[in-house]
Amino acid sequence: MGIKEKRNKLRLKKYFFEFFQIIIGTFFMAAAVSLFLLPNQLSSGGFTGIATILYYFLKLPMGVSILLLNIPLFILAFIKKGKSFVFKGIIGTVFLSVFIDILDRYQALTTDSFLACIYGGIIMGVGTSIILRANASTGGSDMLAYVIREYKPSYRTGNLIVIIDTVIIILNAIFFRKIEIGLYSAITIYLMGKVIDILFEGINFTKLIYIISDKYLMISNEIIKEIGRGTTGIYAKGMYTNEEKMMLLCVASRNEAMRIKQISKKIDPRSFVIISNAREAYGLGFKRE
Repeated sequence: MGIKEKRNKLRLKKYFFEFFQIIIGTFFMAAAVSLFLLPNQLSSGGFTGIATILYYFLKLPMGVSILLLNIPLFILAFIKKGKSFVFKGIIGTVFLSVFIDILDRYQALTTDSFLACIYGGIIMGVGTSIILRANASTGGSDMLAYVIREYKPSYRTGNLIVIIDTVIIILNAIFFRKIEIGLYSAITIYLMGKVIDILFEGINFTKLIYIISDKYLMISNEIIKEIGRGTTGIYAKGMYTNEEKMMLLCVASRNEAMRIKQISKKIDPRSFVIISNAREAYGLGFKRE
């Protein structure tokens, strides 16, 4: 088998796996909508919120509504972003619409709005995470934000999505004349975002530790010996005392960070330790691209 054939085979396997992820992800999202959110008039933002209104007031199937709402959006995205960006979005939207209409025939798993917003938000977050890992989309507010940014590049995508989802939640509360719907829907969106963060970053978030101590060499050696983490020495200067110091920089897991703090305080009770969250860490001992 030649190099070109191997590359084609790997590319085909990648596309197949992403396609499988889209199917699984949209099924989870549809289950969250049809079995938890929709029966309780709740919304997870995006076009599902608008589709919820159309479902109750015009008796339109939710899946059909989502598909129809996304058609003009996909046309605009195709013009501005190109077919490669839109193709996966179309697949995701079609599967989501079909799964929602299929699962809508089944009875809701709960009629308690609080339970519905909790479990609906969690399951929606799981499904969305799988979709994002496949570098895909199901249309809605995220794709609308991308299109808007093509016309207004200065706008931030995150801010646009929050604004769009907030407006849709307010519309849900107005149309159903229940402020609780808006409040519960806000919980759903918050939980969905948290689940996405956890599944993308993992439970053990990376920590960034800064240590300022005159016994920096002893602390560094002990960290390497006891934990197996390397440290980087950075020359620093205290502006109040005008003294030059050596500051240690170390990246570690949450549990390791606590142990590093204990090592620093044991060797030098006067050591100054700062522990902060690091968004991501790539390289030896951490994630690899």
